[in-house]
Amino acid sequence: MEINPIAVILVYMDSKGDRLLYRYPYTADKATTAHTQLPSSGNSTSSLPHVDSSGSLTQKSFSEVPQKKRHRFALQNGDDLLQTQPLNSAGNIAVNKAGHLQGFSDDVLAPLFAVKPQLCNQKFELKVNDVRFVSHPTLVPRREQQQMQQQPAMQRSNFINPLSGGVAGGVGQQQQQPQQMLVNIVFALHAQASYSIVKCYYDLSKRLGLALKVEEQRVGYLTEETVLMTRTHDEVSSQQLPLERAFDLISERCTLAQSLKSIYHDLCTTGLLNATINQNLTLCFCLPAKAHQLHKKGSMVDPETIDDCLKSLKPYHGMLLLVAVVELLDCIPPAAARMLFQLIEVYTPLMSLQSMASDADLSIEHVYKLVSHLVYWAKATIIYPLCETNVYVIAPDAPLHTKSHLVEKFSARFPGMSLFEVISDFSLPTSIGHLTTPLQQSARQGILAQMVLWMLQHHLLMQLHTYVQFMPGDVDDMDDSSSDDQEEDDDVGAGCELESASLMDLAGSILGQDDMLIAGRSSNSDDDMVAGSLLSLSSQPLPVPHTSRRSITEDRFSAGGSTTSENIAAQPSSSHKSNFSMTASLSTDNCDSIDSIEDEEKIKELLQVFDDADRPAIRRIPASANLDDLSLMVKLYQAGYFKSEHHLEEIMYFENLKRSQLLQLLDKFREVLIIYETEDPAIASMYNNKMPGEW
Repeated sequence: MEINPIAVILVYMDSKGDRLLYRYPYTADKATTAHTQLPSSGNSTSSLPHVDSSGSLTQKSFSEVPQKKRHRFALQNGDDLLQTQPLNSAGNIAVNKAGHLQGFSDDVLAPLFAVKPQLCNQKFELKVNDVRFVSHPTLVPRREQQQMQQQPAMQRSNFINPLSGGVAGGVGQQQQQPQQMLVNIVFALHAQASYSIVKCYYDLSKRLGLALKVEEQRVGYLTEETVLMTRTHDEVSSQQLPLERAFDLISERCTLAQSLKSIYHDLCTTGLLNATINQNLTLCFCLPAKAHQLHKKGSMVDPETIDDCLKSLKPYHGMLLLVAVVELLDCIPPAAARMLFQLIEVYTPLMSLQSMASDADLSIEHVYKLVSHLVYWAKATIIYPLCETNVYVIAPDAPLHTKSHLVEKFSARFPGMSLFEVISDFSLPTSIGHLTTPLQQSARQGILAQMVLWMLQHHLLMQLHTYVQFMPGDVDDMDDSSSDDQEEDDDVGAGCELESASLMDLAGSILGQDDMLIAGRSSNSDDDMVAGSLLSLSSQPLPVPHTSRRSITEDRFSAGGSTTSENIAAQPSSSHKSNFSMTASLSTDNCDSIDSIEDEEKIKELLQVFDDADRPAIRRIPASANLDDLSLMVKLYQAGYFKSEHHLEEIMYFENLKRSQLLQLLDKFREVLIIYETEDPAIASMYNNKMPGEW
């Protein structure tokens, strides 16, 4: 997709008619001549649209090519004109190999772009073959008429009432001049240009028309320039010189032509304009699709993409300048906002936008606007502030071939260092903290930070962020696994029963029948204890530790037999001290039980946030028994942070959490939370759009 303009054309119209005053580049239009001199390979009727009234030129060109003689009174068939083969490629293609406009003469373009007043002050777009013309026709009132309107009504009546004499003749001549004149600055683009590119060129044409209107109202600048251009065309035509000579003289004499010429070259080279109209009015313009290619070749950055990226700006984001601070200050016009200079003074890639706004004494909204302008003009990019926990990896489209110009540029910036050696440390996702040790000198760590920033400026590295997705396991699978564990426990219990039965037989053979019965009773009680212990092992841990310990104690008392419980109940208390101790222990247990009941109720309320199918999976996690952990888990879940849309840095900022605290929570609930690392889609969308043919 071509971004550069093919040509820039200036068309002017007044009461004397329309005229193409200037266009650039103005190479010799040999294709138009060939187009009128060479016939097509089809029948001769294909040349009829280009034959003049006399027909002498057509006869000369046709005499060179053998063809069937046609009767002069033969009728023309309209179908033949519609079904003729296309003309010669030299005349049909509107853009030659050099990228210049061809096939259009000035006599054709002038009436084409001198539109009616009804079409002025609005978008004009026309597609011819493979060329798309975009402009904003502007009606400009003459300065003389404006001065006449500004005169007092009494003086104007005294000046206009006399219909005879020299004064009246002068007024009549002024009244004959048109009140408005049309100026149309047209940009010729490739027909395949995207909508955003066409919109940018239309905006530029609109700004140029407005600038000329302002200068015309101020000092009559447009009238002087158009008169000088018209006079130059008349001189060249009277001397029968080629049209290119007229454009050369206009480029030397007219400042407006010089401005249009410099605008064309700036659009083709950098996409950044800083032109001055009439040495008074500064015109600044940026073509993002071209300007951002200076930092990353092959990228296609549209204004809509930049707007989407800037809408996702957060206070925790940072800014990274793509140019030196001195270069940035040089390109800022003197009338720029004072707030921009304040932001540049406190700029550092180690600080967030919120911190820089605080240091510069600016509101965060103003900082957003300033950063948006710098990003749009390809002077800065959005990053996360540089720190040891940032994870970077080599960008998939990094130009790291051996003949890359970045290799020498890196060596010149960091003498004695190799780009391939440094960037090899980021072949796998690596944080800056893993590449530094506490024993290293601070200067070495500073150099590493500068190299990382340099690679980020040239888009060799991309930062990875950690995202979290809530994904509980299937309950049926968990039930199947628990049933398998239960079957294994049953097998173990059966083996224990067989072993106890063999021991009973052995005891019966040695002891008597009564002893065997007693042993059988004791063995049954032991079997109950073993079964109870196995069940307690296979079951899930209870959520409240106090309740579980109390239930185990009660089970032990109940499993000890009725005799023990009866003896304890029948035995009276020996002293008041023992009664007091038992009462104190019971009161403590009651308080613990009350707290545990309240915690259990709160846990049940928190679990109601999850779906019915997800609650068992959450309940099986040991950390769900902790009220604090579960409360934080539910808080983040309700806020929507576990939907793979928010990375850890964003969660930490908005929820005021530490990284260690958040990582501990993710580790405790790792059975239902999945984490993965990827780049921030809002920031990465700016440079992920590739031009056709680019890898």
